[in-house]
Amino acid sequence: MNFKNSAACGLLALLLTIAGCGGGGSGGGIGGTGSASVGTLRLAITDAPACGYDAVNITIDRIRVNQSASAADADSGWSEIVLTPAKRVDLLSLSNGVLAELGQTSLPAGKYTQLRLVLTPNSATTPLANSVVPTGGSETALTTPSATESGLKLNTNIDVPADQIADFVLDFDACKSIVKRGNSGQYNLKPVISVIPRLSDAGMRVVGYLDPTLPAATTNVSLQLAGVPVKATPPDATGQFVLYPVPAGTYDLVISAAGRVTAVMTGVPVTTSAYTYVNAPATPIAPAAAASAPRSVAGTVAPATASVRALQLLNGGPTIEAAFAPVDATSGAFTFSLPVDAPRRAAYAAGVGAPAFTADPTAAAKYTIEAKSAGAVKTQAIDASAAVPALSFTFP
Repeated sequence: MNFKNSAACGLLALLLTIAGCGGGGSGGGIGGTGSASVGTLRLAITDAPACGYDAVNITIDRIRVNQSASAADADSGWSEIVLTPAKRVDLLSLSNGVLAELGQTSLPAGKYTQLRLVLTPNSATTPLANSVVPTGGSETALTTPSATESGLKLNTNIDVPADQIADFVLDFDACKSIVKRGNSGQYNLKPVISVIPRLSDAGMRVVGYLDPTLPAATTNVSLQLAGVPVKATPPDATGQFVLYPVPAGTYDLVISAAGRVTAVMTGVPVTTSAYTYVNAPATPIAPAAAASAPRSVAGTVAPATASVRALQLLNGGPTIEAAFAPVDATSGAFTFSLPVDAPRRAAYAAGVGAPAFTADPTAAAKYTIEAKSAGAVKTQAIDASAAVPALSFTFP
C-alpha cells in the first residue's frame, strides 16, 4: 500500500555510484549551476505490501534531479546519472524493514524538489524490461506511461547542505501503484512513492510479533497518522514485522488479516534514538477470528485515475484506513472486502508483553468510502452489516 513497496539491491546503488566511476554526469549535470558549494545525496529504497503480486520488475535507465518542481525535460538545472548498463530489479524484493543501500553522489548544495526515474522501454529485445507477476499468474509486460521518456516524476523536498550528507529513503507502494486494465490482462504503472528522511539508524522503527500462522500474503501491518498510512509491511515467516523508516511522532498501528477482525493499537511512539517494541516474541498478537464473512462492496469512479479507500472511525477516534481498493484503469471499477465484525483496539504501553485488545462495537461495519481525484475528495458513508448498493463517484 505505506520508489517497501514499496527496491532492489542494485537499483540506485549502482546508479548512484556510477557517477564516481565515470559512468555518467553528476553535480552540475545537464545545465548544472557550476556552483563550488557541494553536498552529498545518499539514497536507499524499500517497499510496501504487494497486494496480489509476486513480483514487480522495472529497469532503470537513469535518474534526474532538479531544484525546480516545475522544470520540464529540456529546462536547465538538471543533474543526471546514467546507469550503464540499465539495471532490472524486482521492487518487491524489499519488505519488512529491509532497505537496499543505494549509494551516494555529489550534487550542488541546495533544495531538490523534483526527482525522476527514467525506465528502459519494453521492446523486441527486452519485452519484459518492466513487468508484473500476478499471484497465481504468469509474468506480464507492465505499461509505464511517460516513464520511459520523461521518467517517473516525484515531487520531493530534499535539502542537500554544503559539505554534508542528505540521507533519504524512497518508499515504493506496489499495492497502490499497479493498476489492472479491465479484462485485457494488461497492467499500468501508476507510481505511489514517498521520500522519507533517514535521520538515525538507532530508531525510526516499530517492531512487533504476530501469530506466525497468519499468512503473510493476506496480512498487512501499517502505521497510520490521521487515517493515512505512513509505512506498511507484511510480517515475515516467523510473524515478526518491522516498520522502518518512520519519521518521529505518534501513530496508530493497524493490523488486518484475512478471516480476522481489524486490530488497532493507538498511541504508538516513534523516536530517532531507540526501537519501539509493541509486544514480545513470546506473546504474539493474534487478531480474533471473524464471526461473519466480510462484505463485498463494489462501485465505479470516474475518471479511472481516481483512488478509492475505506475509512473507519473508532469510538472517540482515531480514524483508520481499513482498506484500499485498486481502481480498474479501463472501467473505473473497484471492489472492497470489508470486515463486518467490530474492530478491536488497545492502547500502546511500554513494556507490556501481551496487549489487551477490546471490541469497539460502535464502529462495527461502519465505513466511509472516500474517492479522490486531482485533489478533489468525495465520500459516502455505508453500513456493511447488510448488502451495500453499488457505489458511484464522478468528478468533473
